[in-house]
Amino acid sequence: MAFIYKFSCLAAFLGVFLAMMSVDARADEVSSFQTTARNVFIEDYETGAVLYDKLGDAHIPTASMSKMMTAYVVFEQLRAGKITMTTMMPVSKHAWSTGGSKMFLPINAQVSVEDLIMGMIIQSGNDACISLAEGIAGSEGAFVDMMNDDARRMGLKDTHFADVNGLPDPNHYSSAHDLAQIAIHLIRDFPEYYHYFSQIDFTYNGIKQGNRNPLLYKNMGVDGVKTGHTDEAGFCLTASAKRGNTRIIAVMTGLDSMNNRSAEGERIVNWALDTFKNYPLFRRGDGVGKVPVWQGVAPDVLIQVDADVTVTLPKLARRDMKVTVSFDAPVKAPIAQGQHIGLATITAPGMQSIDVPVVATSGVAALGTWGRMKAALSYLLSHKKS
Repeated sequence: MAFIYKFSCLAAFLGVFLAMMSVDARADEVSSFQTTARNVFIEDYETGAVLYDKLGDAHIPTASMSKMMTAYVVFEQLRAGKITMTTMMPVSKHAWSTGGSKMFLPINAQVSVEDLIMGMIIQSGNDACISLAEGIAGSEGAFVDMMNDDARRMGLKDTHFADVNGLPDPNHYSSAHDLAQIAIHLIRDFPEYYHYFSQIDFTYNGIKQGNRNPLLYKNMGVDGVKTGHTDEAGFCLTASAKRGNTRIIAVMTGLDSMNNRSAEGERIVNWALDTFKNYPLFRRGDGVGKVPVWQGVAPDVLIQVDADVTVTLPKLARRDMKVTVSFDAPVKAPIAQGQHIGLATITAPGMQSIDVPVVATSGVAALGTWGRMKAALSYLLSHKKS
């Protein structure tokens, strides 16, 4: 027989929710948000919750936001020990003559990997990207193959690279959703290198250039990640911002000016951080009650959740969250420590329900033959009286 119990500590979690507004206000606030950006995708970094999606899976030109993947491949090579920060890379005529944004590398120069990384990320130098690609893979094309291999490994279904810079090409595209995943992989997989994306400026060859991410200068918790611009893509930005225990990744494209990218980027990021919050509900090992045991040496067994659980919710929806624990009872002995007993289910308006495994805190041995006979007799007598 299946039993469903309200989580025993639910009142402790929900007691602070009573001062919140209704879920209708929450739904109106989220659904009414509008932006002039052509494509927008916002995701919570920790939980993966999608906070906003405007044509997030549509194929789009990436402009220089594709340099996030260029950087990812370079970081892989560093970690693998195939290059170091002091490895010197040659500047070919192809790198030197490439148009668009530059770190102004001299032709035939030898430049360190670290300088090229800063030129690529901070100055968005196309010449830096090509020098890194040729120095690592022998040619830009071979390096692009590495980028596409990583895209497939990441499960990016709407992404294909044709160059290392994001210059216009019909075979070079991604989506706002996929670009957000690249940013998440950069932060999660290479924390030791991610700081380059928040560096404000870099001077090379006597030329000082500032980071092109306008939100880094606004003291709003933004610490990356990459801008982009072509006539086809418009003014674009992939931003990472953190406030408290919440980090969001926001991708926006198709804005009509640098000023609009700055103003609308600030508005989009602040809206996401103001509207949503992460709520830790469980830590692995948190107890959620006890379950009756049939034919065991103990009459019941304590149960606990088997995973950490944090949910992302609009702040105004918090009062409507519910947590229940369900299991089949009584559970027949023997029971092993860690044995799966049931599920804790978290639900809230606008959120897909989450099931968390519930397991036995300790083992319960089965009764011996005489104990089982006594338990069966007791069961019969109690039911006969009733």
